[in-house]
Amino acid sequence: MQQLRQTQRTTLKRLPKRGSHEREVINQILDEGFICHVGFAIDGQPFVIPTGYARAGDKLLIHGSQASRMLRALKEGIDACVTVMLIDGLVLARSAFHHSMNYRSVVIFGRAELVEDRGEKLAALFALSEHMIPGRWKDVREPTEAELQQTTVLSLPIDEASAKIRTGPPLDDEEDYAMSVWAGVLPLRLVTEHPMADPRLPGNIAVPDYVIEYRRKP
Repeated sequence: MQQLRQTQRTTLKRLPKRGSHEREVINQILDEGFICHVGFAIDGQPFVIPTGYARAGDKLLIHGSQASRMLRALKEGIDACVTVMLIDGLVLARSAFHHSMNYRSVVIFGRAELVEDRGEKLAALFALSEHMIPGRWKDVREPTEAELQQTTVLSLPIDEASAKIRTGPPLDDEEDYAMSVWAGVLPLRLVTEHPMADPRLPGNIAVPDYVIEYRRKP
């Protein structure tokens, strides 16, 4: 597997054995998530903003309104820190101290670039749509020129990044294993429910297969 170059910012200080700099591991986590949190600073004031994203090759794409303070700041080339986290289970130990969670996370450092070329911008918006629900783009109206002008798309290279993963049962103190207390993992996962039609949708329009059969990537 390709290993990303390890930097001072991506070197895990606590529990480094849970870390990974393998691009495939990082990509798999990014491809499963929906929301990232973008950390940045404006005039010395820190901000962390949640937003949707998509991965396209070795770049992370984010988009939004031209009026977005976050996007206006990031397109100036300031340092950013982007995080994505997936929760896989609640780890219930015999002691309160050792309760934990099974999770997969990614942290990316870098500077985003503005996507200005019209073709690249459309390709990025297509990637964002396909990341959310594959197959949807071909059914909907593509953005108009006015909508494209009102939309900012940024591309962040996934070059300085690391993953951190916890799996498995609780890790109790040895003397606590004799306690008469249930311990283990309560798995959690994201599931789809029955689609709810728009109230203004005509009754003769069927639910698309890609909605009925939708499952998040494992």
